[in-house]
Amino acid sequence: MDRTDDEIRYSRPDDIDFRALPRSLGQLHFFWDNMFLRVQANNLAIVDEFITKLEYQNLRAYLEEEKTPSSTYFLLAQSQMWIFAAYELLRTWDERVRDILKWERNGGIPLKLKDLKALDKDPHRHGNEVLKQQLEAVLSGDVPAEELDAHHRHVQIQFKQLEWIRVALAKHEVKGKQKIPALSPGYGRLNLWCGSLDFELENGKYIMGFVNRRDIADGLRHLDLTGEPPSEETLKEYDDYMSGKDFNPKDMIPPVPPG
Repeated sequence: MDRTDDEIRYSRPDDIDFRALPRSLGQLHFFWDNMFLRVQANNLAIVDEFITKLEYQNLRAYLEEEKTPSSTYFLLAQSQMWIFAAYELLRTWDERVRDILKWERNGGIPLKLKDLKALDKDPHRHGNEVLKQQLEAVLSGDVPAEELDAHHRHVQIQFKQLEWIRVALAKHEVKGKQKIPALSPGYGRLNLWCGSLDFELENGKYIMGFVNRRDIADGLRHLDLTGEPPSEETLKEYDDYMSGKDFNPKDMIPPVPPG
């Protein structure tokens, strides 16, 4: 029987290099030089391996019992916690890079460095020391601002997907629309190819598709920073699509045939 695209989309657990996740994230400027981000990435990889094996065990039980096994509840809990941790890790890096790029564009790096150097007498401010080194790297050109910006744009679509599903799971809301409850927050449907739980992505106007924990992990494992990053225009179009901007429900109604 021919293998479908969906079938070969997911590698078997024995074929996955789980250490690839922190190595992949470590390619990003200002990630690997922060030991606390490294620790979080390593933790994410350790739990990723545990949950991936759990997903396949649960899927095997489902196929054998022909019903949803009780272990799915534990899998759901672990999956949600992993997604929350992955989001917080990328959010921390994202905010740091956004700040540095903002300071670089408005000429504020020297002033920020001056403030940080005023705190040099405190030996316990590891975070300040890391930030100071990062700012000096951009100011000297050792890390070109345009390259840092490219790295940032490379991960934006994955990060935005993660952000949307995190808001639905944690806040039971549609991202950016606090008064609109998510349709089915926390509900995950078993993916029959990898055992991960598929969560719905919706924006209060239409369903955009589904994403599962495995999709997120694979995406982080295989970051490709060698190609051209998405343009600002592309990212804006993606934001508009995710938010449902300019969507008119009447456009979905087929025209009445003549006669």
